[in-house]
Amino acid sequence: MDADAETHPPGPPRVELLTREGCHLCATARQTVSEVAGRLGVAWEERRIDEDPDLLARHAEEIPVLLVDGVPRDFWVVDPVRLERLLTS
Repeated sequence: MDADAETHPPGPPRVELLTREGCHLCATARQTVSEVAGRLGVAWEERRIDEDPDLLARHAEEIPVLLVDGVPRDFWVVDPVRLERLLTS
């Protein structure tokens, strides 16, 4: 298997934004992901870590967390330029 296939699985990227209730950074990250993913036609999902004890234990101090294909790519602030590069590479 070639190395690119491992880091860039076939098909559209899977984008998840991990958030918490009442998080002001999460609101900003949500807007950034919505704008960039929407412009590129990429679906994304928001998951609240408050509802998942494992995610809460792993990411309580890093929220929001942007995952692309299951890999954490940004936390606290989602960089729109980096996100676009990740979704178009």
